[in-house]
Amino acid sequence: MRNLKLKYQSRVVNISGRRIRAPSVAGTFYEGNREALKAQIEWTFTHKLGPGSLPKTVIKGQRKIVGLIAPHAGYMYSGPIAAHGYLQLATNGKPELFIILGPNHTGLGSGIAVDFGEDWETPLGIVRVNDEVAKKISVKSGIVDLDSLAHKYEHSIEVQLPFLQYIFGSDIAIVPITMMIQTLDAAKSIAKAIHDVEKELNLDIVVIASTDFTHYEPHTIAVRKDKLVIDAILELDADKVYERVTSYNISMCGPGPVMTLIEYVKLKMDEAKIQAKLLKYATSGDITGDKSSVVGYASILFTKG
Repeated sequence: MRNLKLKYQSRVVNISGRRIRAPSVAGTFYEGNREALKAQIEWTFTHKLGPGSLPKTVIKGQRKIVGLIAPHAGYMYSGPIAAHGYLQLATNGKPELFIILGPNHTGLGSGIAVDFGEDWETPLGIVRVNDEVAKKISVKSGIVDLDSLAHKYEHSIEVQLPFLQYIFGSDIAIVPITMMIQTLDAAKSIAKAIHDVEKELNLDIVVIASTDFTHYEPHTIAVRKDKLVIDAILELDADKVYERVTSYNISMCGPGPVMTLIEYVKLKMDEAKIQAKLLKYATSGDITGDKSSVVGYASILFTKG
């Protein structure tokens, strides 16, 4: 059925009565209309720092990918790096659900919050939030609140959606979780809840951790600092990630989502061996040519076997 929209108390609702989260950064972090956005996404794939080719989507693939770390800056800066992970995701088959974790930059809402009762819109369409899984993660974790306010203006999760929609269309399901509290204990609790719900409902999921790395330092310093964290990620060592971020004062904005993904992967190791692979690292200076003050970006894949 056609997805009719009606204005209701300054909110947009669809024909089923569910609220719609309007895009917060369309027209700034990425293009604001459908055709321009599709062209911009294609630019990220073919850019010299991107993977160099457009994705060829395989809906029924081998499904070896269990997780992905992706950046969340404006597409003009981090898009080509993010494209490396999404190119791999396109060929791997379509999962039932994407659980997307991002830091909370706005300070609004609960310290750890999963969106509930609304679907998300981008210029490419509307994506469904799986309320059942969201509620179960909230209950099982004991620390994740059902809270839409924390998501209202947050960009770290939103910028992942157009890539997913470009690959798989809008007929996908997500569970968005923001983390203002980014401790190791919180990461372990969320990871266990995700894993428990996955097993209880027999779900096929991919967990996406959204983060940028060092912020606003010279390129050479950013590269050196970020390598310390990336090496710990590749070792699947969340404790070491936390220790290095704090000890070396690394201004990575999403250590919580990354540690959650690592802890989730470790819980799945009894089912299959999982490896982490760095697909691409670059800084904003590699894009703009100005290396005096940069932000670091990485695309890291977690696969079975």
